Amino acid sequence: MAQIMNDISRTFNEYLLIPGLTTKECVPSQICLQSPLVKYKKGETPTIRLNVPFVSAIMQSVSDSKMAIALARNGGISFIFGSQSIDSQAEMVRRVKKFKAGFVVSDANLTPENTLKDVVELKNRTGFSTIGITEDGTSNGKLLGIVTTRDYRPSRDSMDKKIKDFMTPFSKLVTAQLGIGLDEANDIIWDNKLNALPIIDDEQNLRYFVFRKDYDSHKENPNEMLDDHKRLIVGAGINTRDYKERIPALVDAGVDVLCIDSSDGFSEWQKNTIDFVRERYGDSIKIGAGNIVDQEGFMYLAEAGADFVKVGIGGGSICITREQKGIGRGQATSIIEVARARDDYYAKTGVYIPICSDGGIVHDYHMVLALAMGADFLMMGRYFARFDESPTKKLMVGNNYVKEYWGEGSNRARNWQRYDMGGTDGLKFEEGVDSYVPYAGKLKDNLEVTLGKIKSTMCSCGALTLPELKEKAKITMVSSTSIIEGGAHDVILKETQG
Repeated sequence: MAQIMNDISRTFNEYLLIPGLTTKECVPSQICLQSPLVKYKKGETPTIRLNVPFVSAIMQSVSDSKMAIALARNGGISFIFGSQSIDSQAEMVRRVKKFKAGFVVSDANLTPENTLKDVVELKNRTGFSTIGITEDGTSNGKLLGIVTTRDYRPSRDSMDKKIKDFMTPFSKLVTAQLGIGLDEANDIIWDNKLNALPIIDDEQNLRYFVFRKDYDSHKENPNEMLDDHKRLIVGAGINTRDYKERIPALVDAGVDVLCIDSSDGFSEWQKNTIDFVRERYGDSIKIGAGNIVDQEGFMYLAEAGADFVKVGIGGGSICITREQKGIGRGQATSIIEVARARDDYYAKTGVYIPICSDGGIVHDYHMVLALAMGADFLMMGRYFARFDESPTKKLMVGNNYVKEYWGEGSNRARNWQRYDMGGTDGLKFEEGVDSYVPYAGKLKDNLEVTLGKIKSTMCSCGALTLPELKEKAKITMVSSTSIIEGGAHDVILKETQG
């Protein structure tokens, strides 16, 4: 007969945190939410560390380049969805890597012989308002001038007007030589009241721009996730079918970390994918794997070489894997068991492999519970799908604004590779639904509220860091009646004025 596990499969709803001693030092402004994203050896530091323990889910309705930019600027990262063509996914990665950089390669260039019409068309197509005018119209050609929106008036100037007749010529530009440091470049921008500083080489060839907005942006977003070249960090989801073609394209685009996207990660297909990465790139390319729900699954992926392991099957708000296949486990139980396995593995090998809690988060306090139970970071879909930055439409349904949200296992996404069990291609049956989520506004505004709640809860637990939270947190199970007691009860609530 089958192996029967008598432990009850439990969810976050069944637990609460018990307060610990809140010391004078334990105030929200002192809380550190940094957490490792990828594995590291004892005594070393991880090559990628999150400034807030959030990543956005590998979903069409959640993680595109816009979401990736917004989340990286606020301390987390996105894994851009892989259920699209290789070229389009790689292009999304490139957009993120090019969005924020101390030294930006110019992607908008024309020649002096081009016209105002060309300028307007280029601006409309790319969104760039600073255009490098080079001898041959390339990004690294000899710099002859620049054009910004201050140089022309489309309502009055002729569309046939040559760029050479209205551009700011090189002789009037403030430039800097290749090799200058970013701090010094920003000083020149500040001292000369510039919006953009062209960086040229000894032959007067345009090499980079440094933008004032990037400096200002970083000051407004101190938690930005940046690589060694001051570019935003971005991840990408992959599958176990076309990885030999997809991974090289994503690496070429500049991806920082990969994650195998699968509803069931306890699979030889995942080991094969990790083997390909290690054979081709060694440890220079980081790759996460999953999803799993127990110690055995974690150990398999740890031994396979995964840089982090995702935990959770069937707990997502749009996931119906448990309903369709009877496969899965309560998210709280899964995290507790896998966290113990991770800690045992660390004690035996000296290698710490972070675990990611994927699914089961309904309330903000569930996030703290997941982290206290042992998760190093959280992957969320529904949470991020509600924001302006998600790629879906904002609609009015009834009297409320909503955003579309669908699962990768839904007929709409048709991401059959995520549920691949071998055999012929195609989605055999649906493991996700098509739905709406309440529209919530900007990511930054909502994230600040959520992080405020997490920090406040950590203060009540007497923990200043996430490792301290794991060590000090006291967690109790709750009864169904105590859950009722925890909400508003035995009063008549006032109706809110719309």
